[in-house]
Formats: sequence, C-alpha cells, structure tokens
Amino acid sequence: MDAPLWTDTHAPAIADLPQSDVRDRLRNALDEPQNLVVHGPAGAGKTAAIRALAEEAHADPENDLVELNVADFFGMTKKEVSEDPRFARFISAKRRRNSSKADLINHVLKESASYAPVSGEYNTILLDNAEAIREDFQQALRRVMEQYHEATQFVIATRQPTKLIPPIRSRCFPVSMRAPSSEETVAVLEDILDAEGLTYDADGLEFLAGYADGNLRKAVLAAQTTHEEAGAVTMDAAYEALQDVGLDDELRGMLDDAAAGDFSDARSTLDDLLVDEGYDGAELLRELLRVGRSKYSGDELAELHALAGDVEFELSAGTNDRVHLSRLLAELGRDA
Repeated sequence: MDAPLWTDTHAPAIADLPQSDVRDRLRNALDEPQNLVVHGPAGAGKTAAIRALAEEAHADPENDLVELNVADFFGMTKKEVSEDPRFARFISAKRRRNSSKADLINHVLKESASYAPVSGEYNTILLDNAEAIREDFQQALRRVMEQYHEATQFVIATRQPTKLIPPIRSRCFPVSMRAPSSEETVAVLEDILDAEGLTYDADGLEFLAGYADGNLRKAVLAAQTTHEEAGAVTMDAAYEALQDVGLDDELRGMLDDAAAGDFSDARSTLDDLLVDEGYDGAELLRELLRVGRSKYSGDELAELHALAGDVEFELSAGTNDRVHLSRLLAELGRDA
C-alpha cells in the first residue's frame, strides 16, 4: 500500500493501549524510570507500547529514544555496521579498520548509552526482538547497563524472555503483554476508523479481528487494505479485499533473488516481511513452502523441503527467525 501506514499515523499513546495492566505498568515507569523487559507474542503491540512510553517520558523522544532492532543489528556484517548512518558518529575510520564486528557492536551499544540526553535526565534505548542476542553480546550489554544505569533506561522487547541471561532479567522489571482479545482489537479499529472519518460496520470489524487472531498490527493493516480496496470496512468488503492479499508475489521475488545470488535483495524482502509486516518465522516458512511447491519440482523442490525441515526445527526451538530464514535463502543461492 502506498499511503502512510495506519500503524504509524495512529500510533497509540499509553492511554490507547488495549491491555489495561500494561497501561498501569508503563505509567508507573513514567513516575520512576526503570529498565524493562516487555514480552509477549508477535503483534501484541510491544514496540508500539515502548514508543508510547518514550513519547510521554521525553520532551524530545525523536532524539532521546534510540531504537535497535536486534534481528537487524546483530545480524549485520562488520561492513554494514560500520557504514550504517545511524552509527557514523560513533565509529571513527581507525576503529572501522581495526575492530572486529563484535567490537563494533559493543562500541555502538556503549556509545548509545553514554550520550547525554537532548532533553530531560535520561535516554531510552529500545532493543527490539531481543531473543536474537547471542549470549556473548548479552554479557556485553549487561556491563553497559551496569555502567550507564543512571543516564540510560534500557527497554528490551522480546517474544521469549527466557532467552535473556539471568543478570539482564534481574536488572529489568517485567511487563507481560498478552495478545489483545477480539473485543479489544475491535475497539482499536473503531478508534482508528472514527479518526479517519470512514464507513464501517460491526460485522466488518469482527471479521478483521478474527482474521488477525490476536495480531493487532495485522488487524490494523488489514483494515487499511480493506478501505483502500473497497472504500468501506464491511464483512463483504474485507472478505473480498483480503482473500486476494497474499505474499505470493513477494515470496516468489524473494526466492528468485536468492536463487540468482542476490542475497541482499532477498534478505531485504525478508526483513520487510518479518519487521514491517509483522509475520513470524513459522508463518513465513509455511508460505514459502506453499509458493515453492508451485514454483519448483524435482531436485529443486526436494532441496527446498530439506532446507525448510532444518529451519522448522530451529524455529521450534525458539531461535532467531531472521537468521534461520536467511540461511535458507543463502543456501538456495549458494551455486549461483
């Protein structure tokens, strides 16, 4: 969709979050800044909640909130880290030449935490998708948290808090975010559609809530898609609009890029689907296999199924979705 995403234009304030216990917990964190581990399933609203916290905690949240998507950041190559414009002010030419990737990542974490806030008394650093942090980097993070605890609030968002080492969990207050109920999802959609001045009916909103199955981001984007396709959000309109909304073109393009050895393009599509569109790894793997069965045959299809089997096992163990799906793409293009 070409229009600005409603998930951005209607980003919630703390008061708008559907989970009442999370609203209360974040308001307490405003009164007394503290490190947090915000955990819950994909689409529950973890990142949106943390941004809402920063909006109310800082007079200048654009500068005093530093967001690092762990699945992206820790999966970057040394070259990607050193050339990323977000980190340019932290990394000198000498450090770029002489440091390992691990050293650069540790340096960025330390520098991000040590910078004085633009407004107020502290910065907030959001580490999103934190289940992807390797243990050695977690140890480095623990040391940074200890050193800069007076000036920096760390907020860690994850689907799997047990992947965090005990010294980090012990330094953070837990905030559990359950998936919103159907009624809560409908209420969020009503607020957005009312703000947009758009036509909808109750059956359409119920359909979207069931379609999203607890993934609030998916529900909001589905509502936007339905309106753009039909001009109204009704059950019939949503059914017609969403039955044709699939990943097929993107997934075919990603497979084509991988097979041609264009791994950067393939991984960029993967990142869009995992991060921007909010799909989880298991869901994407199922869709990849479905598209692959219509695209490949013989040895090529057998190879895809073999790779998918390995990735499925890793995903079931709760490890990094991006890393393992990226490995599948890299293996497909290994002989390109």
